[in-house]
Amino acid sequence: MEKYLITTDNMADLPEEYLAEHQLPAMSLTYVLDGKSYDAEKSLPYQEFYRKMREGCMPTTSQINPEEARKRFCDYLKISKNIIHIAFSGGLSGTYNSVRIAARELEEEMPDCRITVVDSLSASLGEGLLVHKALELQTGGMEYDALVKWLEDHKKNVCHNFTVDDLFHLYRGGRVSKTAAVIGTMIHLKPVLHVDEEGHLVALSKVRGRKKSLNALVDNMEKQIGSWRNRNDTVFISHGDCYEDAVYVKELVRKRFGIEKFLIAPVGPTIGAHSGPGTVALFFMGDVR
Repeated sequence: MEKYLITTDNMADLPEEYLAEHQLPAMSLTYVLDGKSYDAEKSLPYQEFYRKMREGCMPTTSQINPEEARKRFCDYLKISKNIIHIAFSGGLSGTYNSVRIAARELEEEMPDCRITVVDSLSASLGEGLLVHKALELQTGGMEYDALVKWLEDHKKNVCHNFTVDDLFHLYRGGRVSKTAAVIGTMIHLKPVLHVDEEGHLVALSKVRGRKKSLNALVDNMEKQIGSWRNRNDTVFISHGDCYEDAVYVKELVRKRFGIEKFLIAPVGPTIGAHSGPGTVALFFMGDVR
């Protein structure tokens, strides 16, 4: 079988131990907080990052540019001449396009290498779940071209349901108006959002109260899961420094769907900069996003 390397980026929010266990390389988007620049190799502990956000610090983020992507690919090509890179949603960042440009240039310069860049149309552990599925299929013996086809055929089956605790972070990112953020905060309105088939953030509904918003994540899962109901062996959940809420959602999923295997991890700073502390996100495979 033709050997190949799967790579991704840190927007997949896969824990460091997961990356190490699977020998999974990940490109790094950066963020700036209090005038200091951080990346995946040099990052604040997530608790400290979210503490600073709660105290009013407003981080900014930067996408990967083509030159940075080229350097990383050159490192990866020393490991394998065949690479499948699963990228952060092109609907949310220009990173996908930068990586695609770098891959195309290297393929032209090095005809013996293959670099396929897949737009995951996903974010956080949604992207991570797609990477996880790819690694499982690679371990099971799936060949390069077949895996690329599977990813393209099934990436829209990765469902993202999430809620945030503070509407002002969505306002800063242009997702809601200032008026909606002010009024929503006053009446304890909590949005439930998802990532649509084009990889954009879209509101699904609005409910009053935190507990109702967490319940709504699982209620929407019921509507979306379809024929994947008995095929979700693992469900991923990410959180913005609110682990107990993530566990609450886990238990709801376990009781309703009988799923026993979960990966729970923090929302990383480069996504957390936009979603804020208190975010809870649920990821699974389903028929409808």
